[in-house]
Amino acid sequence: TPTCSMKHLPGFIERADEVKGKGVDVIACVSVNDAFVMDAWGKSVTAGDKVMMLADGNAQFTKALGVELDLNDKGLGIRSRRYAMLVEDSIVKVLNLEEGGAFTISSADNILEALGA
Repeated sequence: TPTCSMKHLPGFIERADEVKGKGVDVIACVSVNDAFVMDAWGKSVTAGDKVMMLADGNAQFTKALGVELDLNDKGLGIRSRRYAMLVEDSIVKVLNLEEGGAFTISSADNILEALGA
């Protein structure tokens, strides 16, 4: 979405050094897309080595988290809700899950706050 491409993902790219400076090993962007789309998206926003772009082509990971969004009625299939998550030793410590198209609790700033910045 425009919000993901212009605000959400760029925020994590811009604040990557600060986030990683708080002990985060990997910042990953997961989307219900194929690997080719994720690669192109990463290049278009110059994610480089700051954010790992991960494809969830059949929404298996998204469904396992319970964050899927059924947009079949709009011709978009199963998508993912917008969120930011902190995982430590395979345990979800923070899940900032947005409602609808909102972008109020899942920014890089919110994650930095959760990390005690």
